[in-house]
Amino acid sequence: MPNSPRFVVVTGLSGSGKSQALRFLEDLGFYCIDNLPPTLIPTLADLVNTPNHPRKRIAVCADARSGDDLLKLPAYLDEVAERGIRPDTLYLDSDNDVLLQRYSESRRRHPNAPDGNVKRGIERERELLEPIRARADLLIDTSSISLAELRERLANAFHGGRESRELLVTVMSFGFKYGIPPEADLVLDVRFLPNPYYDEELRIRTGADPDVRDYVLNHADSMEFIDRIQNLLKFLLPRYVAEPKSYLTIAVGCTGGRHRSVAVAHQLALFLRSTRFDVRLRHRDMHRPA
Repeated sequence: MPNSPRFVVVTGLSGSGKSQALRFLEDLGFYCIDNLPPTLIPTLADLVNTPNHPRKRIAVCADARSGDDLLKLPAYLDEVAERGIRPDTLYLDSDNDVLLQRYSESRRRHPNAPDGNVKRGIERERELLEPIRARADLLIDTSSISLAELRERLANAFHGGRESRELLVTVMSFGFKYGIPPEADLVLDVRFLPNPYYDEELRIRTGADPDVRDYVLNHADSMEFIDRIQNLLKFLLPRYVAEPKSYLTIAVGCTGGRHRSVAVAHQLALFLRSTRFDVRLRHRDMHRPA
């Protein structure tokens, strides 16, 4: 429905930044409700879906504080969709070690650790949330991003109305040695391409440098790879739109995330920007030491 409310459900692991996300969404014009019992989500959707209701941008946080009722969140979201509102599920994740550090600094009790064992509570919560994580529309790993970057990514995703974009595509470069990005929908391994690391003049530069990009891309295998990936994306993206899917993250990885992945991600972003899709380019590991 073109005039239906923008309805965002924020969930994820305790300590992953949900409260900050809600504040940022409020800055974007959303009416935000924290710790809403999941059973009330369909009722709220009915309330805001009336023609004269003043609130058309709603964000609610539902998480482990709701107890076992959270297990029914997917069913409640299906009820909302049946009412003509397609909810966006934003899932915030983080590494266990980072969550432990955050709880150590805050001295707060973990909702899934009544015995005080935070590590066990995180493991329980991760298991509880896995079915919700699997169906999330947008997943953001906050392990190593700043609050400013979280704000920027939420602004990119939720600043406009649903009618303003069909699919938001993020192209991200990364280094396999630092782990595959949890938010990746498609992962491309470009470690077979020529490696500028072994050229002393290029090693200290990154794939954002034109000389490094030329070194990586001006080879027969590189050109064929780019051509094949572009054709694959031409096939896939319209089908993701038809699903419908609102957010897509394409992760391009090399060993360290500084040279080959950056060059290829840049090239793919240029290609996608020549289409009708809204594209963001991120380089997760480009600024790590060579």
